[in-house]
Amino acid sequence: MKGSLMKTSTVLALALSMGAVDAAAQTGSQTGSLSRDDVRAVSPALEHYATDKLANGLWKRPGLSARDRSIVTIAAVITRNQGILLPEQLNLALDNGVKPAEISEIVTHLAFYVGWGNAMAATAITKEVFAARGVGAEQLPKAAVDFLPLDEKAEADRAARVAQGTGPASPGLVRDTTDVLFRDLWLRPDLAPRDRSLVTVSALISAGQVEQIPYHLNRAMDNGLTRAEASEVISHLAYYAGWPNAFSAAPVARAVFEKRSAN
Repeated sequence: MKGSLMKTSTVLALALSMGAVDAAAQTGSQTGSLSRDDVRAVSPALEHYATDKLANGLWKRPGLSARDRSIVTIAAVITRNQGILLPEQLNLALDNGVKPAEISEIVTHLAFYVGWGNAMAATAITKEVFAARGVGAEQLPKAAVDFLPLDEKAEADRAARVAQGTGPASPGLVRDTTDVLFRDLWLRPDLAPRDRSLVTVSALISAGQVEQIPYHLNRAMDNGLTRAEASEVISHLAYYAGWPNAFSAAPVARAVFEKRSAN
Protein backbone atom coordinates (compact mmCIF):
# COMPACT_ATOMS: atom_id res chain seq x y z
CA MET A 1 0.00 0.00 0.00
CA LYS A 2 2.83 2.37 0.95
CA GLY A 3 4.62 1.68 -2.33
CA SER A 4 1.41 2.31 -4.26
CA LEU A 5 0.93 5.69 -2.57
CA MET A 6 4.54 6.64 -3.31
CA LYS A 7 4.07 5.77 -6.97
CA THR A 8 0.90 7.87 -7.13
CA SER A 9 2.65 10.81 -5.49
CA THR A 10 5.56 10.52 -7.92
CA VAL A 11 3.24 10.49 -10.91
CA LEU A 12 1.37 13.53 -9.62
CA ALA A 13 4.56 15.42 -8.88
CA LEU A 14 5.81 14.80 -12.40
CA ALA A 15 2.52 15.93 -13.91
CA LEU A 16 2.49 19.14 -11.91
CA SER A 17 6.17 19.98 -12.29
CA MET A 18 6.54 19.44 -16.02
CA GLY A 19 3.90 21.98 -16.98
CA ALA A 20 1.35 19.42 -18.10
CA VAL A 21 -1.03 22.18 -19.15
CA ASP A 22 -0.11 24.61 -21.89
CA ALA A 23 -1.59 27.80 -20.43
CA ALA A 24 -1.74 29.56 -23.77
CA ALA A 25 -3.29 26.87 -25.92
CA GLN A 26 -5.03 25.05 -23.04
CA THR A 27 -4.59 21.75 -24.81
CA GLY A 28 -2.01 20.06 -22.62
CA SER A 29 0.72 17.76 -23.88
CA GLN A 30 -1.72 14.81 -24.10
CA THR A 31 1.03 12.56 -22.75
CA GLY A 32 -0.43 12.28 -19.25
CA SER A 33 2.17 12.12 -16.49
CA LEU A 34 4.94 11.46 -18.99
CA SER A 35 7.00 14.12 -20.70
CA ARG A 36 7.13 14.27 -24.47
CA ASP A 37 10.73 13.04 -24.21
CA ASP A 38 9.55 10.05 -22.17
CA VAL A 39 7.09 9.09 -24.86
CA ARG A 40 9.58 9.75 -27.64
CA ALA A 41 12.06 7.40 -25.95
CA VAL A 42 9.64 4.55 -26.59
CA SER A 43 7.70 5.68 -29.65
CA PRO A 44 8.54 8.82 -31.60
CA ALA A 45 5.40 8.17 -33.64
CA LEU A 46 3.19 8.11 -30.52
CA GLU A 47 4.65 11.43 -29.33
CA HIS A 48 4.04 12.88 -32.78
CA TYR A 49 0.40 11.78 -32.72
CA ALA A 50 -0.03 13.17 -29.18
CA THR A 51 1.33 16.55 -30.23
CA ASP A 52 0.12 16.84 -33.81
CA LYS A 53 -3.21 15.02 -33.83
CA LEU A 54 -4.41 15.57 -30.23
CA ALA A 55 -2.87 18.68 -28.66
CA ASN A 56 -2.57 20.69 -31.88
CA GLY A 57 -5.46 19.08 -33.73
CA LEU A 58 -8.37 17.51 -31.87
CA TRP A 59 -8.31 19.92 -28.92
CA LYS A 60 -8.39 22.95 -31.23
CA ARG A 61 -11.32 21.82 -33.37
CA PRO A 62 -14.39 24.07 -33.17
CA GLY A 63 -17.06 21.39 -32.66
CA LEU A 64 -16.78 21.48 -28.86
CA SER A 65 -15.53 24.11 -26.45
CA ALA A 66 -12.28 23.39 -24.62
CA ARG A 67 -14.33 23.14 -21.43
CA ASP A 68 -16.60 20.49 -22.95
CA ARG A 69 -13.62 18.55 -24.28
CA SER A 70 -12.17 18.51 -20.77
CA ILE A 71 -15.43 17.20 -19.30
CA VAL A 72 -15.67 14.50 -21.97
CA THR A 73 -12.04 13.47 -21.50
CA ILE A 74 -12.20 13.32 -17.70
CA ALA A 75 -15.30 11.14 -17.98
CA ALA A 76 -13.52 8.80 -20.40
CA VAL A 77 -10.32 8.59 -18.36
CA ILE A 78 -12.19 7.82 -15.12
CA THR A 79 -14.45 5.33 -16.89
CA ARG A 80 -11.44 3.46 -18.22
CA ASN A 81 -9.47 3.88 -14.97
CA GLN A 82 -6.50 5.47 -16.77
CA GLY A 83 -4.78 7.09 -13.82
CA ILE A 84 -1.67 8.04 -15.78
CA LEU A 85 -3.77 10.47 -17.84
CA LEU A 86 -5.94 11.90 -15.07
CA PRO A 87 -3.64 14.47 -13.38
CA GLU A 88 -2.95 16.27 -16.65
CA GLN A 89 -6.62 16.20 -17.64
CA LEU A 90 -7.75 17.54 -14.25
CA ASN A 91 -5.28 20.42 -14.44
CA LEU A 92 -6.31 21.10 -18.01
CA ALA A 93 -9.98 21.06 -17.04
CA LEU A 94 -9.42 23.61 -14.27
CA ASP A 95 -7.54 25.83 -16.73
CA ASN A 96 -10.37 25.40 -19.24
CA GLY A 97 -12.97 26.69 -16.80
CA VAL A 98 -14.32 23.52 -15.19
CA LYS A 99 -14.89 24.41 -11.54
CA PRO A 100 -13.63 22.28 -8.64
CA ALA A 101 -17.25 21.77 -7.58
CA GLU A 102 -18.06 20.43 -11.05
CA ILE A 103 -15.11 18.04 -10.99
CA SER A 104 -16.24 16.86 -7.55
CA GLU A 105 -19.70 16.13 -8.95
CA ILE A 106 -18.28 14.39 -12.03
CA VAL A 107 -16.34 11.98 -9.83
CA THR A 108 -19.40 11.37 -7.65
CA HIS A 109 -21.69 10.88 -10.65
CA LEU A 110 -19.35 8.38 -12.26
CA ALA A 111 -19.34 6.21 -9.14
CA PHE A 112 -22.85 5.16 -10.16
CA TYR A 113 -22.20 4.82 -13.90
CA VAL A 114 -18.76 3.22 -14.07
CA GLY A 115 -18.31 1.75 -10.59
CA TRP A 116 -17.30 2.65 -7.06
CA GLY A 117 -13.69 1.55 -7.47
CA ASN A 118 -13.13 3.80 -10.47
CA ALA A 119 -14.51 6.76 -8.54
CA MET A 120 -12.32 6.02 -5.51
CA ALA A 121 -9.24 5.68 -7.71
CA ALA A 122 -10.09 9.05 -9.29
CA THR A 123 -10.68 10.56 -5.85
CA ALA A 124 -7.15 9.68 -4.72
CA ILE A 125 -5.63 11.48 -7.70
CA THR A 126 -8.07 14.42 -7.65
CA LYS A 127 -7.33 15.02 -3.96
CA GLU A 128 -3.65 15.59 -4.76
CA VAL A 129 -4.40 17.86 -7.73
CA PHE A 130 -6.82 19.92 -5.65
CA ALA A 131 -4.25 20.25 -2.85
CA ALA A 132 -1.54 21.37 -5.28
CA ARG A 133 -3.88 24.00 -6.74
CA GLY A 134 -5.13 25.26 -3.39
CA VAL A 135 -8.69 24.01 -3.78
CA GLY A 136 -10.33 24.01 -0.36
CA ALA A 137 -13.41 22.41 1.13
CA GLU A 138 -15.34 25.66 0.73
CA GLN A 139 -15.13 25.22 -3.07
CA LEU A 140 -16.73 21.77 -3.03
CA PRO A 141 -20.43 20.82 -2.94
CA LYS A 142 -21.94 19.78 0.38
CA ALA A 143 -23.28 16.27 0.82
CA ALA A 144 -26.76 17.67 1.50
CA VAL A 145 -27.91 20.22 -1.07
CA ASP A 146 -31.13 21.79 -2.28
CA PHE A 147 -32.16 19.76 -5.31
CA LEU A 148 -33.02 21.12 -8.73
CA PRO A 149 -36.72 21.03 -9.67
CA LEU A 150 -37.93 17.64 -10.88
CA ASP A 151 -40.05 17.19 -14.01
CA GLU A 152 -42.55 14.87 -12.36
CA LYS A 153 -44.26 13.79 -15.59
CA ALA A 154 -41.03 12.92 -17.38
CA GLU A 155 -39.77 11.08 -14.32
CA ALA A 156 -43.02 9.16 -13.96
CA ASP A 157 -42.80 8.09 -17.62
CA ARG A 158 -39.17 6.98 -17.18
CA ALA A 159 -39.96 5.08 -13.99
CA ALA A 160 -42.90 3.29 -15.60
CA ARG A 161 -40.80 2.13 -18.56
CA VAL A 162 -38.04 0.87 -16.30
CA ALA A 163 -40.51 -0.87 -13.98
CA GLN A 164 -42.09 -2.66 -16.93
CA GLY A 165 -38.82 -3.71 -18.54
CA THR A 166 -36.57 -4.33 -15.54
CA GLY A 167 -38.96 -4.82 -12.62
CA PRO A 168 -39.61 -8.53 -13.23
CA ALA A 169 -35.85 -9.19 -13.13
CA SER A 170 -34.78 -6.87 -10.30
CA PRO A 171 -37.30 -4.78 -8.33
CA GLY A 172 -34.48 -3.55 -6.12
CA LEU A 173 -32.62 -2.13 -9.11
CA VAL A 174 -35.76 -0.34 -10.24
CA ARG A 175 -36.27 1.13 -6.78
CA ASP A 176 -32.67 2.31 -6.41
CA THR A 177 -32.59 3.73 -9.93
CA THR A 178 -35.51 5.97 -8.98
CA ASP A 179 -34.57 6.83 -5.40
CA VAL A 180 -30.78 7.13 -5.66
CA LEU A 181 -30.22 8.25 -9.25
CA PHE A 182 -33.16 10.16 -10.67
CA ARG A 183 -34.64 11.59 -7.47
CA ASP A 184 -31.26 12.36 -5.92
CA LEU A 185 -28.01 12.24 -7.92
CA TRP A 186 -29.41 13.79 -11.11
CA LEU A 187 -30.94 16.66 -9.12
CA ARG A 188 -27.73 17.83 -7.46
CA PRO A 189 -27.22 21.45 -8.57
CA ASP A 190 -23.43 21.81 -8.84
CA LEU A 191 -23.26 20.11 -12.23
CA ALA A 192 -25.70 21.50 -14.80
CA PRO A 193 -28.11 18.93 -16.29
CA ARG A 194 -26.51 19.35 -19.73
CA ASP A 195 -23.05 18.70 -18.33
CA ARG A 196 -24.25 15.76 -16.23
CA SER A 197 -25.73 14.26 -19.38
CA LEU A 198 -22.49 14.98 -21.26
CA VAL A 199 -20.56 13.06 -18.59
CA THR A 200 -23.00 10.15 -18.73
CA VAL A 201 -23.02 9.83 -22.52
CA SER A 202 -19.22 10.06 -22.60
CA ALA A 203 -18.94 7.33 -19.97
CA LEU A 204 -21.37 5.04 -21.79
CA ILE A 205 -19.50 5.40 -25.07
CA SER A 206 -16.15 4.87 -23.32
CA ALA A 207 -17.43 1.72 -21.63
CA GLY A 208 -19.02 0.36 -24.81
CA GLN A 209 -22.48 0.39 -23.20
CA VAL A 210 -24.35 1.09 -26.42
CA GLU A 211 -27.74 -0.18 -25.18
CA GLN A 212 -27.85 2.65 -22.65
CA ILE A 213 -26.92 5.39 -25.11
CA PRO A 214 -30.33 6.16 -26.72
CA TYR A 215 -32.07 7.19 -23.50
CA HIS A 216 -29.15 9.24 -22.24
CA LEU A 217 -28.36 10.85 -25.59
CA ASN A 218 -31.98 11.91 -25.91
CA ARG A 219 -31.85 13.24 -22.36
CA ALA A 220 -28.63 15.09 -23.15
CA MET A 221 -30.19 16.76 -26.18
CA ASP A 222 -33.30 17.62 -24.15
CA ASN A 223 -30.88 19.20 -21.66
CA GLY A 224 -29.28 21.38 -24.34
CA LEU A 225 -26.57 19.31 -26.05
CA THR A 226 -26.75 19.97 -29.79
CA ARG A 227 -26.54 17.35 -32.52
CA ALA A 228 -23.26 18.85 -33.74
CA GLU A 229 -21.81 18.69 -30.22
CA ALA A 230 -22.96 15.10 -29.75
CA SER A 231 -21.33 14.15 -33.05
CA GLU A 232 -18.06 15.74 -32.00
CA VAL A 233 -18.18 13.93 -28.65
CA ILE A 234 -18.06 10.64 -30.55
CA SER A 235 -15.13 11.86 -32.67
CA HIS A 236 -13.28 13.06 -29.58
CA LEU A 237 -13.78 9.79 -27.74
CA ALA A 238 -12.28 7.76 -30.57
CA TYR A 239 -8.90 8.96 -29.27
CA TYR A 240 -9.56 8.29 -25.58
CA ALA A 241 -11.81 5.21 -25.68
CA GLY A 242 -10.66 3.72 -28.98
CA TRP A 243 -12.05 3.68 -32.50
CA PRO A 244 -14.14 0.50 -31.98
CA ASN A 245 -16.15 2.11 -29.16
CA ALA A 246 -16.68 5.25 -31.24
CA PHE A 247 -17.81 3.21 -34.23
CA SER A 248 -20.17 1.18 -32.04
CA ALA A 249 -21.73 4.40 -30.74
CA ALA A 250 -22.06 6.12 -34.13
CA PRO A 251 -25.01 4.13 -35.57
CA VAL A 252 -26.84 4.36 -32.24
CA ALA A 253 -26.41 8.13 -32.26
CA ARG A 254 -27.51 8.29 -35.89
CA ALA A 255 -30.74 6.47 -35.02
CA VAL A 256 -31.40 8.94 -32.20
CA PHE A 257 -30.74 11.92 -34.50
CA GLU A 258 -33.01 10.57 -37.23
CA LYS A 259 -35.86 9.79 -34.86
CA ARG A 260 -35.67 13.24 -33.31
CA SER A 261 -35.63 14.86 -36.76
CA ALA A 262 -38.66 12.83 -37.84
CA ASN A 263 -40.58 13.97 -34.79
